[in-house]
Amino acid sequence: MNWDFIIIGSGFGGSVTACRLAQKGQKVLVLERGRRWPQTAYPIRESWTFDPDEPEKQNGWLDFRLFGKMNVVQGAGIGGGSLVYANVSVEARPELFGEPWGGQISYADLKPYYDRVGRFMNAQPVPENQLSARFKLMKEAAAKAGYRDRFTPVDLCVEFDPNYDMRNWSEIDRADAFSLTHDNQHGVEVGTCVHCGNCDIGCRYGAKSTLDKNYIPVAEGHGAEFRPLHIVRRIEPSTGGYAVQFDRVIDGKLVPGKESAKSVILAAGSLGSTELLLRNRDEYTTLPNVSARLGHGWTSNGDLITPASYADFQPLPHKGPVITSAIDFLDGAFKGQKFWIQDGGYPHLLVNCLRHLEERTAQKIADALETVLDDNIMLWFSQGLDAGDGRLSLGRHWWWPFGKQHLQLDWNLETNEPLFDAILDMQLKLSEVTNGKPVTPVVALWKVFKTVITPHPLGGCNMGTTAGNGVVDHKGEVFGYRGLYVLDGAIIPKPIGRNPSRTIAALAERAVEKM
Repeated sequence: MNWDFIIIGSGFGGSVTACRLAQKGQKVLVLERGRRWPQTAYPIRESWTFDPDEPEKQNGWLDFRLFGKMNVVQGAGIGGGSLVYANVSVEARPELFGEPWGGQISYADLKPYYDRVGRFMNAQPVPENQLSARFKLMKEAAAKAGYRDRFTPVDLCVEFDPNYDMRNWSEIDRADAFSLTHDNQHGVEVGTCVHCGNCDIGCRYGAKSTLDKNYIPVAEGHGAEFRPLHIVRRIEPSTGGYAVQFDRVIDGKLVPGKESAKSVILAAGSLGSTELLLRNRDEYTTLPNVSARLGHGWTSNGDLITPASYADFQPLPHKGPVITSAIDFLDGAFKGQKFWIQDGGYPHLLVNCLRHLEERTAQKIADALETVLDDNIMLWFSQGLDAGDGRLSLGRHWWWPFGKQHLQLDWNLETNEPLFDAILDMQLKLSEVTNGKPVTPVVALWKVFKTVITPHPLGGCNMGTTAGNGVVDHKGEVFGYRGLYVLDGAIIPKPIGRNPSRTIAALAERAVEKM
């Protein structure tokens, strides 16, 4: 065995696991399908998409999977989902653990690991002197709709300067001068937030606490090796452990390779880890005894977005962190459905592209566009407890039954419709009480066409107590395969209705202690 552990994926499960195992003196190799993105590449404006069928041609930072009524977007690169997340770092509600996950994990059991993740990533709310227009609109909406006590700020993994003057955010050409460069607690050079609004396409100031600012450099400092552009294909039991076969992307071509380890940890996300096990169980038959529950219990985590426009108010969606606050209905008080609503922003893509051109005319156009485009838009974000009854499987496209098997998703519209209808009703209500007008074409995506997209897929390799009711145990170890683990969002056994990054990281922290 060349390694003690091979970890597949470098998101919130893989990076946390790599860090803690390396600190324990284990020899760790991390294989990541995407690139390593330097901070100088942000905001990312090229090579956006990752194509799992042709990664040698398209290996960008966003992987879109279109399944029909339910679609998924996920990150690709060293740092995984942290490259594209909205910085939100929150715990799941305690009552979700009423039946302990995997038969053993209660909220009290996971709480110390939640706290550890928060400290390690410096999670904190936006300072009072830097609250965005969207934060204030959310607070107003909660009060006017009669939900004042349900409004709450949320913790973000962002570096803030408590003395930052919000008037500086209009001086975009001088933003570098206002971001304070410093070393974070892990000795990594970062900057402070200047409220540029580009969180989801990469922070050029280093204020966004992606995993390459904390867990990854600590892991590498203790000897862990991270290899980008490695697409894992097969996992096969071998004497003393497992052999892992992969393709490396080199000069636009796929070059096969192989490594071996005593233990293997899948951390490729809900879709990635589930697909790897499905292929190795059903297509390559290298892991034939993986539970029949594989692929079951998938959840979208109830994501829905509704934009609204305002004639007499500017929410300024391109200014400030993407999400800063929430109105919590996870107790089921509205129509018996459990969800929460968040304020939402988004990066000004056209302006960002123009900013990167050298021509003076492009800069002037960017200045003009920034003052007139979309300043009146508010995005109402949501997550909720959907039915959690989706199923991932392998199959061939109906129009080409002789081709390669692809990952497919069976998502039940009937069982999930009540949640999404309730979320949309609340989003429309919050728009109405603040004099907002919903953007009809986007509203129609759900109301008429019943199609949505989620950035928070969970499940597929769900925790259980036996192979009869789960794929892995409470430590993430695959039933029937000692030393083979799954540690990412795929093992979460139910929707949590909140941003899941902190829960995934906390489960990884706990699992390493139990190994």
